[in-house]
Amino acid sequence: MRIALVSEHASPLAPVGGVDAGGQNVHVAELAAALATLGHDITVYTRRAAAEGPGTIRMARGVTIEHVPAGPPRPLSKDELLPHMPAFAAHLARRWEAERPDVAHAHFWMSGWAALMAAGDLGIPVVQTFHALGTVKRRWQGAADTSPPSRVAIEYDIGQRAAAVIATCADEVRELAAMGVPADRVTVVPCGVDLGAFRPDGPIRRHPGNTGHVRILGMGRLVPRKGFDTIIEALAQVPGADLVIAGGEPGDRESARLRDLATSAGLDGRVRLIGGVERADVPALLRSVQVVVNVPWYEPFGMVPLEAMACGVTVVASAVGGHLDTVAGCGVLVPPRRPRVLAETLRDLLARPDLRASLATSGMWRARTRYGWAGVAERTFEVYRRLTGGRVPTLAPAESR
Repeated sequence: MRIALVSEHASPLAPVGGVDAGGQNVHVAELAAALATLGHDITVYTRRAAAEGPGTIRMARGVTIEHVPAGPPRPLSKDELLPHMPAFAAHLARRWEAERPDVAHAHFWMSGWAALMAAGDLGIPVVQTFHALGTVKRRWQGAADTSPPSRVAIEYDIGQRAAAVIATCADEVRELAAMGVPADRVTVVPCGVDLGAFRPDGPIRRHPGNTGHVRILGMGRLVPRKGFDTIIEALAQVPGADLVIAGGEPGDRESARLRDLATSAGLDGRVRLIGGVERADVPALLRSVQVVVNVPWYEPFGMVPLEAMACGVTVVASAVGGHLDTVAGCGVLVPPRRPRVLAETLRDLLARPDLRASLATSGMWRARTRYGWAGVAERTFEVYRRLTGGRVPTLAPAESR
């Protein structure tokens, strides 16, 4: 099957950890590779964000990345991209008229809008994965929400027009139902984890110094809603623990805010911000800590807890979004933005190594039995197959092409 993945701002080739580069980038890259391994021909369309460099890049066997000219060829915040989506859609329409994909799978709301504009006259079925919903973002961020004002209305329109919507967790299904998305068009397919890389055995990152403390890790995009300040505030009430924060870019505003918060809480020497970590180095970082804490205000899925679980590390996560599916029962869930509750939870875990070991084992088993990318790709392809009526044959395995 010829599959077009549309990811307007989240390139599979971008380094993860910046303000607009996180789980969606990883999801698109891993899904593309896993679908190609099943024998499909994948093209990922993402906006050109640099003046130099090739228009197309072969990311892996069976996977091509195509950089779409839409707006200035330089990095832009995703909140600045909406005016450039008509140009993005026009490029897709030209490419798809010349070489028609069997299905287009859009990732994020602007990708869905562009894909539907491009596919309309060509009769190409469009599958939508939102990754995050404007209604949820507005609910939690209020006036701090920087999304374009039209986002919620456009997402509603996409939900009505897309041939199928893939939700990544049960909580998202409820949100989609509240938006009026027909239930018979919604299928739950979670994000996945690379089980070859994220596993208990393997290299372990070395950390400078040796305080003898338990090491806690927070990792992800450094934006306020990810809740790193909650972890720092909790740490002040947890003796015998140090915190490592991975993510962000040198000199960014959120890093400076978190450093100031740690200093004001008297945590100098116990909190280290190490910046972004290369994707290949993440498993070793996870294996180097005793607890991973991920407490965003809201979370469409949450890949960091799942990757930690696959590495056999105990997870504490906020009781929101995808964490309700992945972490519940094999980690500890806490309410978001409640540092005192988080501190109590961490003190209990640090005092009970047997509980940490039990949770880590349960989490590893769940990750390895439910969330491998091969299974995620197969479930995603079943959505595609239903839309094409099973008429499109599977291509030969990627290794033979």
